Amino acid sequence: MFLKEMQEEAATTRKMLERAPIDNFNWQPHPKSMTLQRLATHVAELPGWVSMTLNTNELDFAANDYKPKVVSDKASLLEYFETGLANAIADLEKFDEDRLNELWTLRNGDQVYSVRAKHQVIRMSFCQTVHHRAQLGVFLRLLDVPIPGSYGPSADDHSM
Repeated sequence: MFLKEMQEEAATTRKMLERAPIDNFNWQPHPKSMTLQRLATHVAELPGWVSMTLNTNELDFAANDYKPKVVSDKASLLEYFETGLANAIADLEKFDEDRLNELWTLRNGDQVYSVRAKHQVIRMSFCQTVHHRAQLGVFLRLLDVPIPGSYGPSADDHSM
């Protein structure tokens, strides 16, 4: 149900991550913004949410000591993305679609943020990818890095 969309979005995400300039990894457009490094790494980690959703019934921040992965070069960034993507595709291929209505919970101890069907959480992870990829595009634009086309040509990419 989600495979084709995930693969198509991955192609656009890959193009954006490939353009993240490592010499600007510590740059951030505003003190409340993530650094370019953190944002690009977050975009790269989002395919992993699909696997996590399919293979668990919840994420409890109080029970997990989440530490964002730190990548220091573009090869590591792209490898992190490709590994998570490959795992998510493999998990989607073997997952029984009838189980997509099972509930998945996002919580911090007793504080429950959401309880949704797994298919809704996967959709949300896709939306998060598009959202943060767009943020990454703004960061790249502010750094005068040409933006690749997403669903058609960009102002910088007339080859599509």
